[in-house]
Amino acid sequence: QVQLVESGGGLVQPGGSLRLSCVVSGISWSNFVIGWYRQVPGKEREGFGCIDSTRDSTRYVASVQGRFEISSDAARNTVFLQMNDLTPADTAVYYCATDRLLDCSTVVRNHNVHAVDYWGKGTQVNVSA
Repeated sequence: QVQLVESGGGLVQPGGSLRLSCVVSGISWSNFVIGWYRQVPGKEREGFGCIDSTRDSTRYVASVQGRFEISSDAARNTVFLQMNDLTPADTAVYYCATDRLLDCSTVVRNHNVHAVDYWGKGTQVNVSA
């Protein structure tokens, strides 16, 4: 069974950094796609970044490109989201997600979000002075 557990959220000042973790079980660490999404109250959940192990690649939307970085550590069964230069606009609940058919184009284009099979419960990030 696939399970994802996010952690690392919290309160940070504008310009600060946070690193989120997503511990994943039940997947093949040689062949996975993990998407990162975020959601603010009253808005739809949106994808902003993704890591694809088979292509050894990551993708990001423009609003986080250059500030956020996704990496993985197979020995720890963990995908990381390093977030730098945070702004209040980054305040949201952050989720990691995966399924057998997920690809990074789908994640960053925000397609079929509700069709993604496996989600963590999310971790809250607040960026405020």
